[in-house]
Amino acid sequence: MAKTEKSKESIETAMWAAADKLRKNIDAAEYKHVVLGLIFLKYISDAFDELYAKLVAGEGDYAGADPEDVDEYKAENVFFVPPSARWKFLRSHAKQPTIGKTVDEAMDAIERENPSLRGVLPKVYARGNLDPTNLGGLIDLISNAESQHGKEGSADFLGQAFEYFLGHFALAEGKKGGQFYTPESVVRVLVEMLEPYKGRVFDPCCGSGGLFVQSEKFVKAHQGKVNDISIYGQESNQTTWRLAKMNLAIRGIDSSQVKWNNEGSFLNNAHPDLKADFVIANPPFNDSDWGGELLRDDARWKLGTPPAGNANYGWIQHFLYHLAPGGKAGFVLSKGALTTKSSGEGEIRKALIEAGLVDCIVNLPAKLFLNTQIPASLWFLSRGRTYRQGEILFIDARNLGHLVNRRTLEFSEEDNEQITSTYREWQKGHAGSYEDVKGFCNSAPLVRVRELDHVLTPGRYVGLAEEEDDFDFAGRFASLKAELEAQLAEEAMLNARIAENLAKVQLP
Repeated sequence: MAKTEKSKESIETAMWAAADKLRKNIDAAEYKHVVLGLIFLKYISDAFDELYAKLVAGEGDYAGADPEDVDEYKAENVFFVPPSARWKFLRSHAKQPTIGKTVDEAMDAIERENPSLRGVLPKVYARGNLDPTNLGGLIDLISNAESQHGKEGSADFLGQAFEYFLGHFALAEGKKGGQFYTPESVVRVLVEMLEPYKGRVFDPCCGSGGLFVQSEKFVKAHQGKVNDISIYGQESNQTTWRLAKMNLAIRGIDSSQVKWNNEGSFLNNAHPDLKADFVIANPPFNDSDWGGELLRDDARWKLGTPPAGNANYGWIQHFLYHLAPGGKAGFVLSKGALTTKSSGEGEIRKALIEAGLVDCIVNLPAKLFLNTQIPASLWFLSRGRTYRQGEILFIDARNLGHLVNRRTLEFSEEDNEQITSTYREWQKGHAGSYEDVKGFCNSAPLVRVRELDHVLTPGRYVGLAEEEDDFDFAGRFASLKAELEAQLAEEAMLNARIAENLAKVQLP
C-alpha cells in the first residue's frame, strides 16, 4: 500500500474513533446521519469555494462573472452554497450553543438553492440528544482531518471518508446496518466481473448506492470516462435513499434517475421502460413481504410465476425484464435459490438454464454480510452471449477470505483477483488460460447440469480439492497407529516405574 493511502487510512481510522467517542448516548443508526451529513456539507462547500475563487479572480472564461450568481454554479455542475451554509461560517460558529440550529438552517438553505437535493439532507442537528459541544467537536474533527490530509485531493478524500464511515456505521448497527450497505468485498467482485465500462447501469434495490460508486471507481481505474455510464436506481426506504443521493453526489455522479417510493420496485416500478446494459444488485434475501400475491399475472414473469412467499425468483425475472439484448446481470441471492424446488422455483431455474442465460455462479463464504448468516451466492446472467455456449462456470469461494474481527470476513486483493481473473479467462474460451481446478472452479456442460437436476450449487461440480482427493488414508492410519502404540508403551513404562517406587516405600 502506498504511503499516501496508508496516511488516508490512518486519518479515517482516527476520525472514526474520535467521532464514535463523541456519539455518547446516540444510537449508531441515528448518529450516522449527523456525521455523514456533515461530511457531505464539507464536500459541497469545498467544491463551491474552489469555483468561487475562480469566479472572483475573473480570468479567462470567468471574466466578468458574479461569484454569487447561482447560474454560474449550475453551469459547472457545482452545488450553490449560500453564505450561511458555507463551511467556514459553520466552523466559526462551532463553539456556539446554537450550532445545531445553525447547521439545520444551513441544510435547509442548501436544499432551497439546489432542487436536486430537496428532501435529501438531514436536519437532525438541533435535537436535544445531540450535545452542542460534541457537534462543534465533529465540525472541528472534519476540518482538522482535511488539514492533516492536505487540501490537494480533498474531494477524493472526503468521498472515501464518506464510504469508510458508511461501512463502519453498518458494522456498528449490525443486522439493520446490512439493509443499506453491501460489503465492499462483494461489491468489488460483482463490479469487476461485470466490467461496466460504458452503458446504462441499473440497481432496483440500490441501498446507499455503493454498487454505483464502485462502478464509477472501476471505470476511472481503467482510464474510462465516467460520463459514459448512466445510473438508474430505485430504493423503497426513504432514509436509505437519502444516503444514496448524498453518496453519489459526493462522488460527482448524476443521481437524477435514482428514485424513491415506499412501494418498491415490484409494486411501483420507477423505470418501467428501461433496458439496461448492466443490472447489479443485492436484493433482500428470501423476502416474503414483497407483494407477490398482487402480481400473479405480471408481465415480468416470462419464465414462471414466483411464489408469493419468496421474492428471490421474482427479483431474477425483474432483472431479466430490464436487461437489454446483450446485457449482463450480476446479483446476490441466498444460497437456497441454487437448489430450491418449492412452489415452481425449480421449474423457473430450469427455464433459466435451458435458455442459456446462466453464465456463472459463485459460492460465497460465511460472515461476509453484516445483516444475515444465511449462506449467499453470486449469480451472473448474460443475454445473447457468444462465448462458452452450453456451459456454466461454477466457482466455490467458500475457503477464501480472512476475518477482520470475530464476526466479519472480507476478501483480500489476492482473493478478489483469483475469482475475477478465473471468470475473465473462462469468457475468452480457447483463447484464454482457464483450466478447471478441483475444489475451486469447473466449467460444466449443460448435459452435466441436467444430470444433477438443474441444481446450481458450485460444490456439486467443482468437487474436492486435489490435496483432499489425494489424501493417503492408509499412510495416515499407520502413522496414527504407531503414535498410539508409542504412547501406550510410554504409559506402560511409567506405570511400571510408579509400581516399582511404591514397592520401595516402607509403610509404618
